[in-house]
Amino acid sequence: MPQPREKMEEYVANGAQLGWLIDPETRSVSIYRPGREVETLSNVDSVAGEGPVAGFVLDLAKIWNPLEG
Repeated sequence: MPQPREKMEEYVANGAQLGWLIDPETRSVSIYRPGREVETLSNVDSVAGEGPVAGFVLDLAKIWNPLEG
């Protein structure tokens, strides 16, 4: 069974313009884009969309702390 990182690479290889792999255990977001290295952000409160989802901002507070609020 493919691992999440392998699946993200597959999605980008098949035309996805942007992918976010969110890991609540490490509080990190890996950003996948075609033709670029994977960018990993740690301990961020939000992640901004680009390309097909420009203008969208994902608030990570409920992912990092699902029992709050």
